Amino acid sequence: MNRRELVLAALAASGGATHTPVQIQKLLFLLERTVPQHVGGQKFSFQAFDYGPFDPSVYKEIEQLEKTGLARIDRTQYPSMKTFALTLTGQEQGEIALQQLPADVQDYFRRVSQWVRSLSFANLVSAIYHAYPDMKVNSVFNG
Repeated sequence: MNRRELVLAALAASGGATHTPVQIQKLLFLLERTVPQHVGGQKFSFQAFDYGPFDPSVYKEIEQLEKTGLARIDRTQYPSMKTFALTLTGQEQGEIALQQLPADVQDYFRRVSQWVRSLSFANLVSAIYHAYPDMKVNSVFNG
């Protein structure tokens, strides 16, 4: 699975839902950390940042998907924050990428996607810090 396929599969696992920046960063971080053998190893270089694991190339990858009509970046929902989702074509391609994985891993992608989207910003960042204390080292977040 290449980086593009990983992002497509991760976003497709939501069934069309949108993701905030913190949600997509933490989703991809968790998938890389917890099932590396199924995603083909490390695709991003997550570093401990202000709010935990962060790699700006996540956004670059989604911007490339947007340029090819596979992703939608909404810059209007919140004044200072973008949200990310797949287009219909992107969802179809993401489902294809997701189906390349074993059934239990597909289910895991869906569960992790649901989990990151179910938590508030503070609860998500806190949960990541609890599970991965190394990602708290440069934090500006005290929650």
